[in-house]
Amino acid sequence: MQPTTYLFDFEHTDDKTRPYIMQEFARNGAGHLVLTDTLIRQIMFDTDLVQKLRKNLADTGLDFVDAHAPFNNWNDDLDLVDTAMRPTMIARKKVAMHIAADFGVNTITIHVGNALLATRNQGHTIQECDENIKRALEELLPLAEQLKIVICIENIWAPTNTTDKLLAIIDFFQSENLGICYDAGHANLMKAPQEGKNSAPIEYFGAFDDFNEKPVPYDPQMLEHLLPHVVNCHLHDNNGLFDFHRLPGTGTVDWPHIIGLLKQAPRLRSFQSEVIPVRENVSIRTLVETFETLLK
Repeated sequence: MQPTTYLFDFEHTDDKTRPYIMQEFARNGAGHLVLTDTLIRQIMFDTDLVQKLRKNLADTGLDFVDAHAPFNNWNDDLDLVDTAMRPTMIARKKVAMHIAADFGVNTITIHVGNALLATRNQGHTIQECDENIKRALEELLPLAEQLKIVICIENIWAPTNTTDKLLAIIDFFQSENLGICYDAGHANLMKAPQEGKNSAPIEYFGAFDDFNEKPVPYDPQMLEHLLPHVVNCHLHDNNGLFDFHRLPGTGTVDWPHIIGLLKQAPRLRSFQSEVIPVRENVSIRTLVETFETLLK
């Protein structure tokens, strides 16, 4: 059975409270945490944090199993159209990969990008974004191979990360160092536009000329199509309209279907709770118990 890893919003902690939070995870039966985008970003500014985290992990018996690279829809995702900023973006991704590998982590989720309004309004097309993603991965995959780490690209709710776009990237590179991060909460948002409901995907697709007055594409078998390439997964719930990152069972995600399929994924390395505990007011005990039940 693959390990279960837990995200925590460590931006709400400091050197005194972080060890306490980690101890609470350990006391409630968790063994593994996510090396989050927040922690990686903090390490980039304060390298002393590496030794502090190593001590925190050693003291609690926990470890980091998977990682998420820092992201920002404006200037830190692979589809970035600002040519002046792209070298910095690539450099930051490489540093994030090194940090993950230094902690023994062998998968890192990297957003291909959502192409926010700021880039769309400058007249850039989805095709440009797609090419930028490929160019970025051409630079990052050799390092991934060197570090023995798998870059996982994630389904979100934008034209750059639909089922067909993600599979096209996988097919283009044919690399064992490239896989999919399946996000159950994000996938759950894609049905609402088909039912005429205002939801997160409508903003992202509607702002592109390519999709004006066209329906948001919906793949009811997204996970089935991505399954052969799924290396890690983000598990959280929502109301089908917006990206809340709530506890499984509190929203509309079909968990028996999702978990049943994920357990068949040939490349899957871990199950990740991407519930955001502080933001969603979820206790660590409730979080761990919920995932223990979910993954039985």
